[in-house]
Amino acid sequence: MLKPISYLLHSWLLLVLIGSFSSIVYYLNNEPVAAVTPAEIVAPSIPIQDQPTPVPYTPVPPVPSAPVAVPETGWSVLQPGLERRVIEIYDNQNAHVESLHIWRIDQKYFRLDVAHQSTPRTLEAWQQETNAAIVLNGGYYSIANERYFPDGLTIVNGQAHGRSFNGFGGMLAIQEQRAELRWLVEQPYTPYERLYAALQSFPMLVKPGGALGFGAERENHVGARRTVIAQDKNGRILLMVAPQGYFTLHQLSLYLTDSDLDLDIAINLDGGGSTGILVANPRELIAPTRPIPFVILVYPR
Repeated sequence: MLKPISYLLHSWLLLVLIGSFSSIVYYLNNEPVAAVTPAEIVAPSIPIQDQPTPVPYTPVPPVPSAPVAVPETGWSVLQPGLERRVIEIYDNQNAHVESLHIWRIDQKYFRLDVAHQSTPRTLEAWQQETNAAIVLNGGYYSIANERYFPDGLTIVNGQAHGRSFNGFGGMLAIQEQRAELRWLVEQPYTPYERLYAALQSFPMLVKPGGALGFGAERENHVGARRTVIAQDKNGRILLMVAPQGYFTLHQLSLYLTDSDLDLDIAINLDGGGSTGILVANPRELIAPTRPIPFVILVYPR
């Protein structure tokens, strides 16, 4: 009699458990679950009135892959293709001894020429006669019967005059579209060349490739006003005037070779009382102390 009752009791308890489990499963399957975001897990909810105002997203521009060019120190642009710089020179006692005035010319914007007259002129007269943008004194010259003749070979308007230096000095060689400087030892002049204009001068201050042109063994310790024409490794022409008479030729050669001008070649022109330059716009004049028969001219293209 006890076994049937126990069996019925166990069966009833089993049915109760099964029913309870089914109710739990049904509740879990049908109760809506609120979506939980990571932000709600990390931080407590903030009342609406205390929430910060959203800031619009502004995209950050990408960093350029190529380096940005930085203007060279000390240069000012006078006009496209023409730059100006003055380098102040100090001695070992920190006393100011010279100002090196430099004009750098991009040949895409300017061309060069040479002019000669047997009767010398002031730079102002040369500029008025030629209407050149820049007038610079040329190389050395000689005087015979009160007439002035450039030393070395000179070519004006395609016509050659004089005799080329043999085994020394340098040359400004001008073709229709481009001018270049040469060391005549390395690249001598030949009469078969078709040059529009040219002049020769000496000594070399910087030899091709940026090498020292006037060594210490040739030092004479004589300072003078100096005029220089140079070409840098980008093909630009540099006109330089040092009017205070500080530099010896060796000092100037050493200075230019070690400078930040990145020179490929430089030639000394006539100095002393001949040193001078006139720039038409903006106007600037470093006047020679005597009239000049032989000049380098610069014109806009």
